[in-house]
This record gives sequence, structure tokens and C-alpha cells, in this order.
Amino acid sequence: MTRYDFDTPVDRHGTWCTQWDYVQDRFGVPDLLPFTISDMDFETAPEIVAALRERLEHGVLGYSRWRQDDFLSAIVHWYASRHATDVDPESVVYAPSVVYQVSQLLRLWSRPGDGVVAHTPMYDAFPKTVAANGRRLLGCPLHDWAEFERLLALPDTAVLLLCSPHNPTGRVWSAHELDRMARLCARYDVAVISDEIHSDLAYTPHVHRPWARHGGDGRWAVLTSASKSFNIPALTGSYGIVGDPSTRAAYLRQLKDADGLSSPAVLSLVGHIAAYRKGAPWLDALRGYLAGNLAMVADRLHEEFPQLGWEPPQAGYLAWVDLRPLGVDDDALQRELVEVEKVAIMPGATYGSPGRVRLNVGCPRSKAEAGVEALVRALRRLGRAKDARAADAAVDQAARPSRRPDA
Repeated sequence: MTRYDFDTPVDRHGTWCTQWDYVQDRFGVPDLLPFTISDMDFETAPEIVAALRERLEHGVLGYSRWRQDDFLSAIVHWYASRHATDVDPESVVYAPSVVYQVSQLLRLWSRPGDGVVAHTPMYDAFPKTVAANGRRLLGCPLHDWAEFERLLALPDTAVLLLCSPHNPTGRVWSAHELDRMARLCARYDVAVISDEIHSDLAYTPHVHRPWARHGGDGRWAVLTSASKSFNIPALTGSYGIVGDPSTRAAYLRQLKDADGLSSPAVLSLVGHIAAYRKGAPWLDALRGYLAGNLAMVADRLHEEFPQLGWEPPQAGYLAWVDLRPLGVDDDALQRELVEVEKVAIMPGATYGSPGRVRLNVGCPRSKAEAGVEALVRALRRLGRAKDARAADAAVDQAARPSRRPDA
């Protein structure tokens, strides 16, 4: 029996929580049951809480350093033990967030107007970050290798912005696929920024392979954090593994001298060290629980809408559901979900793919079930309305007098 409790709901109201307290910002209505931004409703690992409490009891919260052995050795240990990957501690850099690192590396590895390739559907921060930095986003369908190579071969393509595992679909790239990407990027001299923040949430038999094992001597960076897998994004903090020494030096100059961000949030360091040194049992229990939530979603959707053929993602806790076989209108579905069911579920258009939804099931099973049932009821009503309209149209057609040519 697990010693970790993922079933008991935690009330997040009134904690300045983006998902619960500010759902109106995105959906226009307060007090919806949210399945939105990708954080989880679980308390983090008790081992992390204990480490944070111990550090707070020290009482002094002055400036700190990330370039120290406790932090770096924890990262090296984690990659060796969880991802069978050797990491040179000299290759590690710190940042307040993964998206901050993306912006910095885009500026180092490309010029304004250059192309940045990313797979579609797409994590919604990517288009915003690329555009804000004056680069051109080149979207490539997830499985279209011919288009992928065509975009890389364009003369002004500078960067592949990879999401591994992929958000929002939860796809885990195979070793063969990553090797193929690496060969193509080397052929066309394209740098690789690999956002791997979901890497610790891959489900057996799928295995996450860090880009650090495929990048060789080229320009590449792995960007990640313990925030997603251990549910500590409020602590801020991320880190990168950057293959090229000159890029690391330029990045750190920008971090320290231009942006003044080289002193990290000390509680983020404490959280990362505790997660990577002591948090593995909690993470394994969490992955088992999340897999159960996703299996529940699959069973329910198969029962009600077998034509969807929905299968759980290979990684993460985001159920990406393609509803196009049902012929559902996106706006009508959102009205049903928000106005009738009082739930907030992300529309696929947010990620550039209408006709889908992204349902966050990083929560107690009871909440996940409530979200799936709300989605099922909304889809049922829309299906009945669609059938009724079709029947009315058939009756109208049958009632029209036949038009015969004059004798």
C-alpha cells in the first residue's frame, strides 16, 4: 500500500492559484471546476516539504548560488539514475524558467526574422515567445517528416524548438526519431532547443531519451526543471544542459550582467535537490496514480464514444482528445462546458488544433471523473442536437413538393 495520498482533495482556493482562483481570466466565468494549466492539485512530495521547512527554520533568506555541488551533483545523479545519461556539471546553467531559457537561446542562435521550426499542435507559450523575439514560427505537423526536412532546409531556418515529450499530445520520441532529427539538424546547420520539462512522466514501455544523448558536438540545449514532475512551479527555477561552451558563456553573461538573475530562488534549489535525491519513490507512486486516471478517461470515452479510439498519452497527465469524428463545433462545446457543466477544459484551438480538447487529470480521481463526466454529458447533448437538426432537415426535404418538368 502506498504511503502517499493522491486521493484526498486539497482546497486551493484563496492561494493565488492560477488554475482555481483566476479561471475567469481565460474563460470569462468565475468558480468553474478547472482542468486547465498544467500543474497538479496534489501536495508535493513530503520529502520536499520537509527540506523546505528545514531551510525556512534557518531563518536567513539571503542571496544564494546555484553553481555549487549540492545542486549540480543532484542533477548529475538524477540523469544517471533516471535517464541513463551522463551529464557534465560544467554544462549546466540555471534560469528562473524554461521559457526564459528559450528566449535567451533564440537570441543567441538566431537573428530577427529567422525561422524557428516547432511541431504542431504546439505548447501555447512557443508561438508567443518566438514572435516576441522577432523570429518566424514554422509549424510542422507532428508526423510529417517530409515537411520537417523542407522547413529545416530553408536558408533562414536557424532553430528547431523541440518539445520532448511533446505537449499537448504526450508523445514520447523514440531513439530512432531523435537520431533522425539530429542528423537533419546537423545537415542543415540548425540549432536545437529541447524543452524536456515533462521528461520524468513517461509511462512504460515508453522511455524518454534526453537530447544530450543525440546532440553530439553541435549547438543544442536541454531545458527542464523538477517543477512539472514534482508539482513545485511556484518555487520558480529551472536549469539547462548546454552542449556548446561558447554558448554557455554567452548565456551566463546575459543572465548575470544584462538581466541580473544569477542569484537563484534558494527554495527552488532546496526543492530540486530534495526531489532528485529523495523524491523518486513519490514520483513513481504519482506516475502510477496518473496512469490510473488516464486509463479511467480511456475507459469512459471508449464506452460512450468508441469511434474516437482514444488512447492515453505516452507521457504526462494531459488528456489530448481528438473530437473531430463527432463533428462537434468548438464554440458550441465550450458553451456547454462553461455555461451548463461549469467546468473549464482547454480548447484545442489554444494549441493551434481546433476540434480537440486538452483535459488536465493531474488531480484526485474524483475530480478527474467529474471532468470526464462533464465532457461526456456536453458531447451527448451536442450529439442529440445534431441528430435532431438532421432529422428536421430530412422531414423538411421530404415535405417539399417534387418539381416535375412540364409535360
